[in-house]
Amino acid sequence: MGKTNGKSEVAPRELDLEHELPSSEDTEESVAAGSAATATPVAEVSPLEAELQKLKAERDTLLDRLARLQAEFENARKRAAREQQEFRDYATVDAIKAMLPIVDSLERALRAPATEASEFRGGVELIYKQLQDALAKLGVRTIPAQGEPFDPRYHEAIEMVETTEAKDHHVLEELQRGYKFKDRLLRPAMVRVAKNPGK
Repeated sequence: MGKTNGKSEVAPRELDLEHELPSSEDTEESVAAGSAATATPVAEVSPLEAELQKLKAERDTLLDRLARLQAEFENARKRAAREQQEFRDYATVDAIKAMLPIVDSLERALRAPATEASEFRGGVELIYKQLQDALAKLGVRTIPAQGEPFDPRYHEAIEMVETTEAKDHHVLEELQRGYKFKDRLLRPAMVRVAKNPGK
């Protein structure tokens, strides 16, 4: 180290680096870094909004799917309830069919001429009425036949009878009563049908 004018000169290598002022290049780099640091939060807002929109779309899709599944479940529940009701309605058909011959026998007994055994006839009439009431509660209805126009859906013609006492193609006589269970035909009425070309 040399001395000049009583003052010592410091070599460039001996400068205190900690107290050295930054160069203009360093200043520009630090300003740019500060700007980037400041701009970073602004740049993050857009991806957050995009993520939020994506989540909302997924939520809407899931809600729509849930609504569809709820509707399908409700339809399936109603269909099952309807099928159960139909099963209950028709589960008694065989039992009803088994009772019909009893009704037939009672009807034949009631058509027999009155005898001195009026009490017996009264008992049969009571049983017949009770049985008809029970069938009516189950939903069984008789099919009108006597004097009605012949209907192949509900009447089974056993015989065509030429007569002038009834209209043409009308039921002249009911041989066996027909029955319906609600809207379902259990058995047709067996009938004789009038053949009267003049009427």
